[in-house]
Amino acid sequence: MRALLPTLTAGLTAGLAAGLLAPALVATTAVARTDGAGPGSDRAPAVTQVVVISLDGLAPRALARLGRVGTPVLHRMMRQGVSTLNARTAYELTVTLPNHTSMVTGRRIDRAAGGHGVTWNEDRLVPATVQEAAGGPVASVFSAVHAAGRETALFATKTKFLLWQRSWPDALDTYEIREEADQALTRDVRRDVRDFDRAFTFVHLGNTDKVGHASGWMSPAYLDAVRAADAHVGRILAAIAEAGEREETLVVVTADHGGQGLAHDDPARYADYRIPFLVVGPDVPAGSDLYALNPSYRDPGVGRPTYDKVRQPVRNGAVANLATDVLGIRAVPGSQVGARQDLDVFATSP
Repeated sequence: MRALLPTLTAGLTAGLAAGLLAPALVATTAVARTDGAGPGSDRAPAVTQVVVISLDGLAPRALARLGRVGTPVLHRMMRQGVSTLNARTAYELTVTLPNHTSMVTGRRIDRAAGGHGVTWNEDRLVPATVQEAAGGPVASVFSAVHAAGRETALFATKTKFLLWQRSWPDALDTYEIREEADQALTRDVRRDVRDFDRAFTFVHLGNTDKVGHASGWMSPAYLDAVRAADAHVGRILAAIAEAGEREETLVVVTADHGGQGLAHDDPARYADYRIPFLVVGPDVPAGSDLYALNPSYRDPGVGRPTYDKVRQPVRNGAVANLATDVLGIRAVPGSQVGARQDLDVFATSP
């Protein structure tokens, strides 16, 4: 296990050259589920790896503004996979650490409602773990995958994510924290993808959020940061292809929040709670809308539904149980978002 603490790095490189874009994550023959993991898809491809990439503070309207020319990789993902630009954060807060902790636990935030209880957004030691914040045991996608005998990895660009290593120390086969170092971290993710067979890898890239706070969401500097983030995603996709794993790997790109002006901390503001959710991989239907593929979920329009609505929006907290579902593992114990493992990202049977 390795942990690289804060390391400053030079600014991000320019956009990825067209020739380096990852080839399409092509479909493979689907196989029936035999693990009894849950009532999700009754047929799934041979997915052996899930890579989740969180682009901190990625506002969907930036993708619309930049278009295919400015963000070719993310737009390619939308053309080749299933997606929505109208997913939701956790209901309670639209800040980084609470929302990311929802992503890996599948829980809401409010401790009194069975949530993970992580309400702070800085690197601190009290509470020292997610379990202390929740006042009891809290499992994660890392612990669920590790308990199934498979390997996991965490790569993040903010030291506050050390909370996860303290919370699930035996479930992370490797972790790397590089403060404000998207480019260096992407390089190490690429190396890890090529050299190791991880079932679940979580990647956090934070420069879009940093620039949003410094210069404003949708400012020229922020749009440049989104272009750079797009290129980093392309490099990770290329590494998956180079490793010969593109036909066995599901890739999810989402965010913890959007933003407006210099902030994102108003959970009732549309620009803050609206996020993207993009998925590519084997047997994922090209160019599909995630809500159209999942009639049990509901596109919330500009609304902010609570958790008591029968038809929920797709939330970033669905990441944990989407991963367990496609890997053939039961839902994360104690999870609330996507606990039925019913978010479908695969093509329907003919």
